[in-house]
Amino acid sequence: MSSYKKSSQAIAALTAEQYRVTQESGTERPWTGELLENTAIGIYVDIVSGEPLFASADKFDSGCGWPSFSKPIETININEITDETHGMVRTEVRSVHGDSHLGHVFTDGPVAQGGLRYCINSASLKFIDRNDMIAAGYAAYLSQVEG
Repeated sequence: MSSYKKSSQAIAALTAEQYRVTQESGTERPWTGELLENTAIGIYVDIVSGEPLFASADKFDSGCGWPSFSKPIETININEITDETHGMVRTEVRSVHGDSHLGHVFTDGPVAQGGLRYCINSASLKFIDRNDMIAAGYAAYLSQVEG
């Protein structure tokens, strides 16, 4: 049983931008996300539920203007949904427990890592530094954050 969930308290704590992105399926402007340039070792979790989403070891610079990852840390925490908005057919990525809009997944990622690019809004993520992961309850993921 997971302790990760969406709560009214978590929603109330979001900034206007975090709310727009996660709850209204918005997209932050490219090159503006605070986690885009983050190269620290750690884990990226859902800003709403805290569920583990991506590891620093799987983050790469795709040049697209948003944080990009080659795979989720736990596929069970990711829903992939066909998105036909804006005249395109894309695959939206949402968190399972928080039901937060995270971004989209594309098939133009690094071939050696599986070929996927999870293009994720910084506004939907919270970064937990490797040194804080045990205290924050993410010890089980320590082996996955170091590439």
